[in-house]
Amino acid sequence: MSIELIADKVNKAGQDHLLTFYNTLSPTEQQELVHQIDNLDFERVDKILKLALEVEKQPPADNSFTPPPTESVKSVASAEQHSWYERGLDAIANNKLAVILMAGGQGTRLGSSNPKGMYDVGLLSHKTLFELQAQRIAKVEELAAQKSGKDADQVNILWFVMTSGPTRATTEAFFKENKYFGLKEKNVIFFEQGVLPCFTEDGKVILGNKGNVAVAPDGNGGVYTALHNKKSISPTSTKSPIDILTENGYEYIHAYCVDNSLCKVADPTFVGYSIASGVDCGAKVVQKRDAHESVGVIALRDSKFSVVEYSEIPKNLAELVDDGTGKLAFNAANIANHFYTTKFLRDEIPKFEHKIAYHIARKKIPTVDLKTGSDVKPETPNGVKMELFIFDVFPFTNLAILEVERKDEFSPLKNAPGSKSDTPETSRSDVLSLSKRYLKENGANISDEIEIELSPLVTYAGEGLSFVSGKEVVKGGYVSSVDQLKSLLN
Repeated sequence: MSIELIADKVNKAGQDHLLTFYNTLSPTEQQELVHQIDNLDFERVDKILKLALEVEKQPPADNSFTPPPTESVKSVASAEQHSWYERGLDAIANNKLAVILMAGGQGTRLGSSNPKGMYDVGLLSHKTLFELQAQRIAKVEELAAQKSGKDADQVNILWFVMTSGPTRATTEAFFKENKYFGLKEKNVIFFEQGVLPCFTEDGKVILGNKGNVAVAPDGNGGVYTALHNKKSISPTSTKSPIDILTENGYEYIHAYCVDNSLCKVADPTFVGYSIASGVDCGAKVVQKRDAHESVGVIALRDSKFSVVEYSEIPKNLAELVDDGTGKLAFNAANIANHFYTTKFLRDEIPKFEHKIAYHIARKKIPTVDLKTGSDVKPETPNGVKMELFIFDVFPFTNLAILEVERKDEFSPLKNAPGSKSDTPETSRSDVLSLSKRYLKENGANISDEIEIELSPLVTYAGEGLSFVSGKEVVKGGYVSSVDQLKSLLN
């Protein structure tokens, strides 16, 4: 777009200050600024800001919190588990399932500048989170092919990896260097979450420096917009992720966050449960550790599904025990692990997306003095950043909730080594403990002193290990194949 058109665009939007230093920039810097402004939809972001500020200023609602309806929650331990598993495998075998990985975060809190998916928690294999998850996908493809009698090459789970601007190049290079961890390159599709400009309270877009608009990622809920955006794949792409899903007949989506080291990626049981429930959206939950664990829970807020933060629930409700189950009434801890139909993502979300209020965070945003051109590092918050959370669509859905075991499926990697919880150490311990539990559940004897790690290519969820029954595991280590495991038995 020419500078004349860009000037007209910012003038009409009341954002002409963005070109204050245009004539002082180098040709390359000018081109970058023009490109950035060209990609901004001022009308859309203005509506987002106004709605967010409007909702924020409303007096606190007299929210009525109630637990999810009994009929909307099932346990993975249900007698129906096997039929769900079979139904999910059938969908996978028929190439109906794709996976979305939200991997835009950097490992800053872990002391790493790399994308979090590249982190090594210290497993015996030293696999990164990306490799663990890729191999779980490969194993599910294999299981689905075996059940259906198809060749392995005939079963293809598309893996959409959502990066952010800072992580994209590094993530793509890492996958390429590692030959996509054994997956087909064509089945791994990278796309990028969007950004939103930072604003002053009166709606002015903030210049980060003379030649750049200050922007911030739009949150993991930005996945909904990115799925519809052709440019999220590449500047020259003619198809959006939703286009690819639709054209190739993928009807179901499993979406999850990269930092869960125990995530059952492409979980047939969860997929089958959600399909059987006939819903557009499903969510996995785990039981809270205790009444005051600092986690959001899925509940009804004013009769609509929502994630209610622990700080929002009164103490008496947080401690309320259900007479029927003897468990906490508000017990469904959200773990950002979701199911969707492609139809819902494609057709329904655009209908109500404009009604979802983004969350506002007031931050100290580096900027530039418009009069002097000097860089400014504010000592107090001078602007707002906005983000959407992936669960913000829940009030618009009829949700199916599947309660799973924390020890089997949820071990978040959030904090630096040596912290109190959710660390590389806890992730390592949880992955190794699960491998040992799979062996014990299949009848093996194994001492507490032995550390063992089963590759996801050996077993996805404990299946295929019946041969260990009555045997003793005499040696630990990383196990990459069934034959290697057999060599460790006595």
